[in-house]
Amino acid sequence: MPLNSLRTGSAWRWPLLLALSALMAWLLELLHLPAALLLGPLIAAAAMAVFGATVLVSGLPFQLAQAVIGTMIAQSLPASIFRELLHDWPLFAAGVFFVILASSFLGWVLTRWQVLPGSTAVWGAAPGGASAMILMAGSVGADIRLVAFMQYLRVVTVVLVATLVARFWVGPVIAAAPAMVWFPPVHPPALGGTLLLIVIGAKLGQVLRIPAGSLLVPLFGGAILNNTGVITIELPPWLLVPAYALVGWQVGSRFDRPILLHAARALPRLMVANLALIGVCAAFAAFLVQFAGIDPLTAYLATSPGGVDSIAIIGMAGKADMAFVMAMQTSRFLVVMLIGPWIARLVAASADRRRAPPKT
Repeated sequence: MPLNSLRTGSAWRWPLLLALSALMAWLLELLHLPAALLLGPLIAAAAMAVFGATVLVSGLPFQLAQAVIGTMIAQSLPASIFRELLHDWPLFAAGVFFVILASSFLGWVLTRWQVLPGSTAVWGAAPGGASAMILMAGSVGADIRLVAFMQYLRVVTVVLVATLVARFWVGPVIAAAPAMVWFPPVHPPALGGTLLLIVIGAKLGQVLRIPAGSLLVPLFGGAILNNTGVITIELPPWLLVPAYALVGWQVGSRFDRPILLHAARALPRLMVANLALIGVCAAFAAFLVQFAGIDPLTAYLATSPGGVDSIAIIGMAGKADMAFVMAMQTSRFLVVMLIGPWIARLVAASADRRRAPPKT
């Protein structure tokens, strides 16, 4: 496998990376932070990279990790969500368009003000699944380190604000995730079909030369096969957690001191931008409450720009209409996956034209 050749004194790097990743993931899980199993390895790899002990993951392992994540997303797209979309499609279309427009404008502003370079700001602001947005951004040349920084900063901010909103409307929300069972019973035919989907999807994504094809082919192919009963996707933790770790290591290993300093300098403006996007989405939620008769918590969670897993936990604990919430979140995610590269190029090019000095 094309892992990088480690420099002198490298024998301890993988054991250290594994130990640090496990420790950080455990600490983040204790804090109930979203995506702890991805963020822990990311932070561990970044810390080692900053101190000159970089361990890169690329090639086949990373492609398979993308395919596992794509298959996981496919598993979370039941046919009931699509029926909900068809039932109230004008409302969902308006919500998706509004949030994508707001996030694209935010990306344009950040690019125009040179807070983040090129299309990086657009991908960082994209209101989709953070891990998927990072993978998509890397496939089209954006700086995935800064995309990851902005995406997970927004995820944490969105979840904290959503928790406060839920507490305001329904009182304290206890949203603890169930304890993980690492080796649950599996159905061999389902697991075999899932592994086949992962391997074929990763390879097909590379052959077709689609941006982030190893993610997208298993995602859309898996959603179709799973919902038509051809296969039943089964992803035990012992398969899913290593995929999260590989993605976290791949992103974290690219950090260095200059990029961390840039992220630290940009942090205040990125926080303002994230809060502005959350506020704009909340304004659309108020519109849904006023004119569509949606209850406030459901409307707010449906329009929240990111953190869908944690949003789902908060929504279920707060008795929100989860069919509506997940249909809105899922439809927006799918649209961003389909048109994200085009939006990123368009917005970045527009910002660059406006920033360029006039010709004499």
